[in-house]
Amino acid sequence: MLYHNEPIYRNGELNAYTTSAMYGHTLGAAVALGYVESPSGATDDYVNSGRYEIQVSDRRIAARASLKPMLDPKGIRIRP
Repeated sequence: MLYHNEPIYRNGELNAYTTSAMYGHTLGAAVALGYVESPSGATDDYVNSGRYEIQVSDRRIAARASLKPMLDPKGIRIRP
């Protein structure tokens, strides 16, 4: 289970920490929010090109970065 402040690793190096997290019932998995950091700015390409892991207790768990909402990525549910 994730809560917040878990270390985020990008390509094997500590990059940032989660800001919030919880179990996503509609996704059927844990969801964590965080900010990826880059000295030259974290562009979409920078975010998408990395391999991510989140440390939970003493284990690193593979993670997938998403720049879009995971529940309704096309915005269908919010359009009239």
